[in-house]
Amino acid sequence: MMAESPWVRIVIVNYNAGPTLQACLDALAFQTMPDFETVIVDNASTVQPISGLQLPDDRFHIRHAGDNIGFAAGSNLGAKGSTAPWIAMLNPDTKPRPDWLEELRAATERHKWATMFGSTQLAMDNSEIVDGFGDVLSAFGSAWRSGNGRTVRELPTVDCEVFSPCAAAALYARESFEGEGGFDESFFCYLEDVDLGFRLRLRGGRCVQVRRAEVLHAGSAITGYLSEFSVFHSYRNRIWLFAKNAPWPLVAPIFGMQTAGIALSLARPTARSYRRAALKGMWAGLRGLPAALQRRTKVQRSRVKSTCEVARMMVWNPLKSRPRGRIHVFRSISNSQSIGEVDY
Repeated sequence: MMAESPWVRIVIVNYNAGPTLQACLDALAFQTMPDFETVIVDNASTVQPISGLQLPDDRFHIRHAGDNIGFAAGSNLGAKGSTAPWIAMLNPDTKPRPDWLEELRAATERHKWATMFGSTQLAMDNSEIVDGFGDVLSAFGSAWRSGNGRTVRELPTVDCEVFSPCAAAALYARESFEGEGGFDESFFCYLEDVDLGFRLRLRGGRCVQVRRAEVLHAGSAITGYLSEFSVFHSYRNRIWLFAKNAPWPLVAPIFGMQTAGIALSLARPTARSYRRAALKGMWAGLRGLPAALQRRTKVQRSRVKSTCEVARMMVWNPLKSRPRGRIHVFRSISNSQSIGEVDY
C-alpha cells in the first residue's frame, strides 16, 4: 500500500509529445521505488490528444491547462497542491531507467545538505553518449548541459556538485521549490530551470548531480534544435536571467561580455538560419527588462551569497565557455565528502 502522501510528485508537462509521452509513462510504471505520484499537465495538445493516453495505474493523473501555458507555468500547475516532500520534473521525451527514482532517493539521504538533484541524461538513440550532466552557467550569457555529446565512460564515476539540474529530469525539495514560487512563468520555457537554480543558490541552496540516476532523453524532440521558437526564447530569457539574479557589481561586466559573445556568435556564417530569431528574442528581452527588474527586488532581498561567491558559480574563462562537449562540475563527492575540484 502506498502512503497517503507519496515520497515524490513527478510532474510531466505535455505539449504535442505524441507517442513519446506514453513510452515515458510506461517506463515510470516499472520504477523499483514505487512510492510516487505523477501529474501530467496537458497544454492543450493537438497532436495525439491526451484523451488517448493510457495511464498505467492510479498513481497517474492528468491536469488540463486549457491552453499552451508553457513549461514553466505548466510545471507550477502540476506541482500545485502537492504534499510530497520532493517534486520531480520529467520531460515527456524521456525514458527513466527502472532504478531512477531509487537512486535519487538514496542520493537525498547521502547528501542531506542539497535541495536540488540532477539526473544523468543519456541520448535516446545511443545510451553510450551523454545528453547532459547538470547545467552550467557562463558569464558570457550562455547556459548548457554539461558533457553533451561526450561518451559515458568520460563522466565522473561518483556524484558531483553542479550549478543546477536540467529540468528534463530534476528533483527539488518541495519546501525550497514553493519558497521560491516555482519556475518564473514569464520565461514560458527555456532557461527557467537555470533561473530557478540560480535563485535557490543565491539563498544558499546546492545541487547534486546523481551519477547513477539515469534517464534516456531525446533532446529537443518536441521544440526542435535551433528552431525559431527555441532560439527566440533562449536569447530573450538570458537577458532576464542575469537582470534578476546577478548582484549589481557583476551586472555591467556580465552584460558587456554577453554582448560581445552574442555579437561574435551571430556574426558567424552558420548563424544565418537563426540570426533573425535571436535578434527578435533580444529585443523582447530588452522590452521586458522593467518587469524583470521588479522581480529582481524580491530575489536580491533574500540573497545570502556574497558577490564573490556568486561570481565563483559561473564560468568566466572564454575558452571554457564553449558548451559543446565540456564536462564541468564544481566538485566530485564521495560519501558526502568532497574529493577535490574537478575540471574535465
